[in-house]
Formats: sequence, C-alpha cells, structure tokens
Amino acid sequence: MINTPMNKEMNKKTVAVVAPMAVMLVIACWGLDRGGIWRDEAATFQVARRTVPQIWRLLHEVDAVHGLYYLLMRPVLAVHPGEVLLRLPSVAAAVATVGLVAALGTRLARPRVGLWAGLLYAVTPMVGHYAQEGRSYAMVAAGATGATLLLVRAVGGRSWTAYGVVLAVTCLLHEFAVLLLLAHALTLALAHAPRRVWAGWLCAAGAVTLALLPLALLSHAQSAQVAWLRPPGQDSVDRLVHQFVAPTDEILAPCLILMYVALRRPWSPRGHAHGRGLTLPAVALPLLLVPPATLMAVSQWSPLYDARYVLYALAGAPLLVAAGADRIARAVPRLPRVTVTVAGALAVALVCAHQFPLLRQDRSMAQRGGDNLATASALAARELRPGDPVLFLPSIGRRSALAYPKGFRGTRDVALGASARASGTLYGVEVGPDALRRRLAGLDQVWLVAEPYALRTSWSPGSPTERVKRAAVEEEFEPRREFKGSGVTLRLYERRPSTPPGPPRPGRR
Repeated sequence: MINTPMNKEMNKKTVAVVAPMAVMLVIACWGLDRGGIWRDEAATFQVARRTVPQIWRLLHEVDAVHGLYYLLMRPVLAVHPGEVLLRLPSVAAAVATVGLVAALGTRLARPRVGLWAGLLYAVTPMVGHYAQEGRSYAMVAAGATGATLLLVRAVGGRSWTAYGVVLAVTCLLHEFAVLLLLAHALTLALAHAPRRVWAGWLCAAGAVTLALLPLALLSHAQSAQVAWLRPPGQDSVDRLVHQFVAPTDEILAPCLILMYVALRRPWSPRGHAHGRGLTLPAVALPLLLVPPATLMAVSQWSPLYDARYVLYALAGAPLLVAAGADRIARAVPRLPRVTVTVAGALAVALVCAHQFPLLRQDRSMAQRGGDNLATASALAARELRPGDPVLFLPSIGRRSALAYPKGFRGTRDVALGASARASGTLYGVEVGPDALRRRLAGLDQVWLVAEPYALRTSWSPGSPTERVKRAAVEEEFEPRREFKGSGVTLRLYERRPSTPPGPPRPGRR
C-alpha cells in the first residue's frame, strides 16, 4: 500500500483509538475473578437466569430501572452462569467506551488528543471499578459516549436517527442517562447551532423522551428502592471531583490546570469556522458538568444521587485534560509531533504508576460493598447440615443462598412463604408473623444468617415478620455458636429450657 498522507492520517487515527482500548482491556481483565460476587451483582446473577415472563413479572414490582440490562444479560449467563462471564459485558463496554472517547478526541481535535484522552480514561480507577462489575453502569457509559459521538456527526450533517436510537437504548439501560439530553442541549447552545440542527435534535430528543416515559412512570412507583440515598453535600462534590479527574491531589492539581487551559478562549475546532463543527470544550464541558450537577440539585429535594448513576459523565474530564495538554504543546514551537505524542503517553503511564496501588486495591472484594456472598455460602456449607432450619435476618440476606445455593442445599428456610422466582420478587415472600411463630414453636434450634447491622441493638426491623425473627431468637432461644464471614454472621441458637417447644398460644378471636 502506498504510504500517502491520507494513509498516514488514517494510521494515526487507528492507533489513537486501538492503543487505549488495549490498555483498558488489560486493566479490566486484571483480577476479574475475585472468587465471589457482592450484593448488587447477586441481583443480576439470579434475575438474569430467570425466564423472560418471570423477569417481566419482577419488573412490575421492583428493579424496573434495570429491566433491559437483565434481559440483555440473560443470554450471556445462559452460556455459563459464572462470575467472570457475569462481568465480561462490562469489560467489553468499558473497552468500547475508551475507543469512543479516543474517537471523540480525534474528531474534535487531533489523533494525539484522542490517544491521550483514551489512555487517561482507561487508567482512571473509577472506570476500572465499574468495568469489573456485573451491573449496567459501564454499558450506560458506552451508550452515552457513543450517543455524544453521534451528536457530533449529526451536527456535521449526518442523520439524527442513529443518535436517537442509541440514546434511547442507553436511557432504557438506566433512566438517569436522560440527563445527557440537557448536556447536549447546552453543547448546541454553546456552538450557536443553526435552526436546522436544533430541529433535528429536538425531534430525536422528543423520541427518546417518549420511549423513556413508561419506564420513568414505573420506576417512580418503585422509588422506595432508593430511600437509602441522602441529599449530596460538599463532601459528595469533592469525592466526585477526585473520582472523575484524579483520586490523589498530586495528580488532581495538574489535571485541573490542564482543563483550565483547554477551556480558555478562543476555542478553535476543526470545521467550526464553516459552522459545521463542534468544539471539544463545548462537547466535553457540558458532558462533564450537567448530568452530575442536575442530579445533585434535584437530590436536595428528592435524593436520587449516587456517583455510579452519572459514571457516563466522566468521559468529559480526560477529553479536557488532553485538550489542555495539546494546547500547551502547540504553544511550544518546533517540537516534533512524534516526540510530543510519545511524551504525552509517557505522562499518562506515570499517572497510571502513581495510581497503581489504588487500582490493585480495587481488585479486592473489600471494595465491593464489604460483602462476599461466596464466602457466606462456603461458611454455610461448612457448618449447616441437610434439614437444618435457617432464618435470614433481614430477608435480603437470602441473596447469598440465591446466588450460591450449594452452601444451603437441603436446609429449611423457616420464614419463606414463596420463592423469589415463584413470587416475582428479588428475595422471595416471607410468611406473616403469626405463621412464623407457629413454625418456630416446634424447633429446638435454628441457624440465624444475619447481616452484621441486623445484630446491633440500634437496628429497627422494618416489617412485623422481621421483628418476630429478632424477638424470637432473643427471647425464646440462646446463642450457642457463632461464625463470621465477609459481610455475614452465622449463629446457632438453641431453645431456652424455660421455653419448651409446643403449639403457640391461641390468639384473640
């Protein structure tokens, strides 16, 4: 092949996209098998292995916001229901996102900006964290970044159809991706987009909103699922800045300076002089700021904010950092382009080396909610015997038995009324307090599988059945043995001599 200037440019663009993807693949696959899954992954693991009608029934009661993700994961886990396969779609999504970030930098500036931005995104610890989690957030980031690239292409004269379709699917993966519409509206406003562009975007945005509306209404009815969230404060802002830009102050300060340099006017994109292009700052800055700021603002009245819900906004940070570095490099005369490109890549390598302890630490199960359901199941397998009665306190503790049933095989779930699959719920439906008392009345001993917080005197059970569990083991039984695992306590209770088993006292008619 003749090495023409056009071919050289294509080769540069290819390297700018492929090299960061390769780095992301290595980081995402490093330590992918941690020997267990944590509670959020357990929901994916057990729901995605149900039939489509069973999943559909569940979504009308709980977790509607993750419905499309569960359906997409179903054929994946049908191949082999294992921990690594559970996380591989997130790995692939993270690799794709890196390539899309690099493509954005290349299109809006030049190949070296794309290369640096892609590498920076790949070595960011928050990216690596969700690249190894069996949840939807890495996929949402890929969809949002892809939609942003399609926005740039549509403004340049391409069809808006692909933009609308990709963004609609992304919003159905997680509804908070709809905040990307606000970011893109600000991008068009900053670019002084002509009326024709606004018309195309408004049509696509309207279609996305209509597609999302049924999910939004259904998930709003399930808002109790996020009742644990609290209004974000200054500490949430500071934490997000470190997660998005750099986890340590040594790296954060230079990155913020480079972002400031990138945002200084004039902005000079390719094609902007002809009214057909978007500037990199006009794309990256709204992407970085609008979704988190909007969600935080709304959360002052109705708490909905969590950093993972706006992971997709992170892509704006490395783009601005890379653009600032490129602007400084262009201000220095007579520097060979290859030298500048390699120097930038080496600088990212130094950033990665500095953050390596954090990346390594993140491969531990201790960084995933503090629990390991495989450990809980192994503990149960070691101590429990077939026929042993078991109480889960609270009922969500049953997730270890659902994710790893082998450890609980043959045991008797005393409080369970209907299984998770049969009831269309995540953790099954438990019997009422009276029925539970009758079941416990005939037992001489019972094993309690408890979340650590459920054993604290300050914990207040939320349902009558949970209150009966706690009251019964405290009043009618006494602890004999206790074993602790990662995020679980297994305790054997034996009936007190003063409370012999027998039929419960008749209640008032």
